[in-house]
Amino acid sequence: LIKACEASSKRLGGRPIDLYQIHFPNAWNNAEFWDGLATVYEKGLVKNVGVSNYGSDAVRACHKALAERGIPLATNQIQYSLLYRWPEMNGLLETCKELDIKVLAYSPLALGYLTGKYSPDHLPSGPRNGIGKQLFETPDYQNLLDSMKTIASQHSGATLSQVAINWTRAKGTIPIPGARTISQIQQNYGALEWNLSPKDVQMLDEAASKVSSFVSPDKSPFPKEDKNTHLKMFDS
Repeated sequence: LIKACEASSKRLGGRPIDLYQIHFPNAWNNAEFWDGLATVYEKGLVKNVGVSNYGSDAVRACHKALAERGIPLATNQIQYSLLYRWPEMNGLLETCKELDIKVLAYSPLALGYLTGKYSPDHLPSGPRNGIGKQLFETPDYQNLLDSMKTIASQHSGATLSQVAINWTRAKGTIPIPGARTISQIQQNYGALEWNLSPKDVQMLDEAASKVSSFVSPDKSPFPKEDKNTHLKMFDS
């Protein structure tokens, strides 16, 4: 980890890296990785350190380890969207808020299923195809999209993508949506021009709570536990 950071900093002309994150929990020796984060911070190679896909127990353990060296844990990058609300339901968001850790919400558009571009007759290929078939099996998913369309219609030029992004913003997270085209980038940035009202958030919460056919945490490939310490590493 330290050597990789030094190499990255060198490629950047020697300037410190703004944010250096552990991308996912490991099956063993997680404390050694935290020690590495602390070391690169102390060396001035990075300005902030964070983690990704950490559950509540792992976040608390890493936060404590870094705090003992006077270093803040800045971020936890996790999957979070209207179709993947597990971090909200199991307390992970609350844990991060309690410890003043910023949540970076990846996949806020839920693999494209919150953009409105798919239909039962137009689905992506690969693993996402099966997810789409499950979503369209019940009316609940379409009802969520309809609620999003209603809200989008109240804001000139707003898109479903922007509604989805702004929902994650309303929950106190920092969304990091992907984009493949200039148009998608412009849409994503356009979400910053308006906000959801509390009534909008409640409407979306209620519609999303009825959709249970998206992916669940137990399907994740991330290690659930540190084999050495038995610390629970991943929960959502």
